Amino acid sequence: MYLGIDLGTSAVKAVLLDDDDRIAARSSASLDVSTPWPLWSEQDPEDWWVAACRAVDELKARHGRALASVRAIGLSGQQHGATLLDARGAVLRPAILWNDGRADAECTALEAAVPHSRRITGNLAMPGFTAPKLMWVAEHEPEVFAQVTTVLLPKDYLRYRLSGDHVAEMSDASGTLWLDVGSRRWSEEMLAATGLELGHMPRLVEGSAPSASLSPALARRWGLSGEVVIAGGAGDNAAGAAGIGTVAPGLAFLSLGTSGVLFASNRAFTPNPGRAVHAFCHCIPDTWHQMSVILSAGASLAWAATATGAADEAELAMEAGPAEARLERTPLFLPYLAGERTPHADPHAKGVFFGLDLATRRGDLGWAVLEGVAFAFADGYEALIEAGSDIDEISVIGGGARSALWSRILAAALRRPLTYHAGSEVGPALGAARLARLAATGERPEEVCTRPDIERVAEPEDELAGRLAPRLERWRALYQVLRPEMRRVDAA
Repeated sequence: MYLGIDLGTSAVKAVLLDDDDRIAARSSASLDVSTPWPLWSEQDPEDWWVAACRAVDELKARHGRALASVRAIGLSGQQHGATLLDARGAVLRPAILWNDGRADAECTALEAAVPHSRRITGNLAMPGFTAPKLMWVAEHEPEVFAQVTTVLLPKDYLRYRLSGDHVAEMSDASGTLWLDVGSRRWSEEMLAATGLELGHMPRLVEGSAPSASLSPALARRWGLSGEVVIAGGAGDNAAGAAGIGTVAPGLAFLSLGTSGVLFASNRAFTPNPGRAVHAFCHCIPDTWHQMSVILSAGASLAWAATATGAADEAELAMEAGPAEARLERTPLFLPYLAGERTPHADPHAKGVFFGLDLATRRGDLGWAVLEGVAFAFADGYEALIEAGSDIDEISVIGGGARSALWSRILAAALRRPLTYHAGSEVGPALGAARLARLAATGERPEEVCTRPDIERVAEPEDELAGRLAPRLERWRALYQVLRPEMRRVDAA
């Protein structure tokens, strides 16, 4: 049995995977996000640890015998979060998250300090990445920065609590702007530009390799025996790729989680940051990937459900269906509730409903949100193709994969078939468990990271695609018209 733990933004999820690659049990524990100021997004790392323990404790209570047979643990998690530890291993401040936009000026300063940074990191400097966050801390909280001894990413903080070791792996480290992504090692030049040294960084391993061992005290708590290996693991998107079998060129997946990702696997490092496409290491050796990222996918639907008084996202999505009949009068929605990455790289971008009138109903707003996120994915898909990604097939993972209406809209907006697999909503936790198996057994990644059974394929509907096409063009134009005003809001 193998345990996968995924540290998401809204919850920690845990799954038990048996030797036949079947999910034997799952659990979760929710998390909250703090937004004390505009553009800020933070979490207390202690909350991550409490939630992770709660999720595993639940597995022990309900599936103790299965949990007791765990041989290895895999970790996945939200990327980019700056978790700062002092010399005693204590957390110095709340972690600054992936969707935090405060470090815009620091991105400009970093690229000025290292003019060839994009060749090293494969990426445009954006506020969501980790390095600009440390520059912000150095400027605005110098007393905190002076105490920083170790910088960990979110899932790697869980590893520290599980084992006492400071270790990172290639896929997650790629999102810091401190990694030489082509060479798969820390860049001393990028670290120096942010006032750090190699000594501040955790040891690096591949995601499928052993990284540490579970502490004896925790093994006793959860009823595990013998040495329990902890795999290197992966950032959430690379873990999702391992879970859905996207480890070979030509394969891609679309993730409908809190954020939204289009991920394409590559055999070589092929950076192209011009349109904010990310080029990262994959979680298996000698493999890289490209991805486009939108910051508010499922988060947009969750926000809209709360704002409109719907019981939950599922109810709002269900009410959206009738809006298709009056599509020409349905509002447009820009899903930039936390700024945007691909293709705009704009932390000042704002969410917008456009075209409201007295006939607008909650279901119309629901359609606008589903459609607006689909249009953002269409932008990301276009950017990936321009960046050289060769995409033969797109699978769908994440909680949003459950919505049949959303799958129709997405397929029509992208004009591509979308493949849905069994267990696709499990996502990164499954990939983390598979990486745990690789670390324990030494099997070949392509033998373990296979594609789950296909449940259905959403084919693009020509009639719907034709109706969405002019709306997509108006949607794109709307951002360009409003962009200057969006920046003025944050400058006020």
